[in-house]
Amino acid sequence: MKREIKFSLVYRDMWQSSGKYQPRVDQLVKIAPVIAEMGCFARVETNGGAFEQVNLMYGENPNKAVREVTKIYHEYGIQTHMLDRGLNGIRMFPCPVDVRKMMYKVKHAQGVDIPRIFCGLNDTRNIIPSIKYALEAGMIPQATLCITNSPVHTVEYYTAVADELVAAGAPEICLKDMAGIGRPCFLGKLTKAIKDRHPEVVIEYHGHTGPGLSMASVLEVCKNGADIIDCAIEPLSWGKVHPDVISVRAMLADAGFDVPEINMDAYMKARTLTQEFIDDFLGLFMNPTNKLMSSLLLTCGLPGGMMGSMMADLENMQGAINMALKANGKEPYTMEELTLKLFNEVEYAWPKLGYPPLVTPFSQYVKNIALMNVLCLAQGKERFSMIDPNAWGMILGKSGRLPGELAPEIIALAKEKGYEFTDATPQDNYPDQLDVYRKEMDENGWEYGEDDEELFELAMHDR
Repeated sequence: MKREIKFSLVYRDMWQSSGKYQPRVDQLVKIAPVIAEMGCFARVETNGGAFEQVNLMYGENPNKAVREVTKIYHEYGIQTHMLDRGLNGIRMFPCPVDVRKMMYKVKHAQGVDIPRIFCGLNDTRNIIPSIKYALEAGMIPQATLCITNSPVHTVEYYTAVADELVAAGAPEICLKDMAGIGRPCFLGKLTKAIKDRHPEVVIEYHGHTGPGLSMASVLEVCKNGADIIDCAIEPLSWGKVHPDVISVRAMLADAGFDVPEINMDAYMKARTLTQEFIDDFLGLFMNPTNKLMSSLLLTCGLPGGMMGSMMADLENMQGAINMALKANGKEPYTMEELTLKLFNEVEYAWPKLGYPPLVTPFSQYVKNIALMNVLCLAQGKERFSMIDPNAWGMILGKSGRLPGELAPEIIALAKEKGYEFTDATPQDNYPDQLDVYRKEMDENGWEYGEDDEELFELAMHDR
């Protein structure tokens, strides 16, 4: 009997990996039934991550978007996913305890089935509380291993983390290969190790295509027991995003797996609609390099999901860096040269910072340190002369335990600045605060919203 493999569409992540933008609410509602009619997706990622911030910045209500879209998918029997940053909820910095708990109640009421809970450091102290909160809210918590390639990130390391998460009640494990740098054989061994120890646990693989390993990785994890594969559709598949479901299906069918058929009429309609959304205005904000794959990403390990913002940062910094180079009698960098400089600097700085997996927010922290290093070197200054407070929080242990050891020069720099390291549970620094937000809403006469969703929105995005 053939073993069944299911597919999940990461529609939200497709857009944000292409440039941190996404369709409007009316467009998401328009395409949802078409995606459902493709007939090949058991799950669709509908929200989480940067989704709500993008809605808010565009002037739309993310609560309306989530409710309307999840309702459509449920009518077709499709489960809905959200991306969940653990300690940070769905923002870039830590949440108070009660706000974090509230998120699962609100999202479950809005129709979200599965939160994909991750900590960029794989610190189980940041993930296990969310497993409990999600279960209490009636959701299916999918605990996540953020995959990277370093001397400390071994099969044994990840298996031990998975053991803790399953013991805490997680019925599912996601292998989140956010940069696509997980080596296929390694991922196969890890999948088998988890399945051998926990055969009842569902394993989902999420791999970006940027460095070019993802198709081999998909095949390896499926051969070793994975149950669900995250896929994309044209015109936003491949590049820095995810493999296309057509190719994944063809490969797995040939390998002898039981995979669903694809309604190609619906696929082509979804493809056309997505292109219409891009042409509407979103394409104006997408860097064309995000459609390209590059083996250079193997060494720096930067994730597909931040490529859009990274290229924008480089464009903003190019003038200042080239001005400094010119002042020091050096040739300016082209954008291609500057991109490679940044990749090389990330590769240099990352081990010195304790090998934090490069996923939100730690990918941004490491990238920012590397970019400031490039600027400092252009100015004739020392590396690590400019580190922002959030990055220092990571270094000092305020976000959780770093997987590796900090370099002696980083420890010396922290002591020189009078900073203190900590190994306290990160959540202890962020106690309950909902009453403060309730008071603000009451004073302004603001409605709490259906299932307190507007109270949640203020508490999660108070800045």
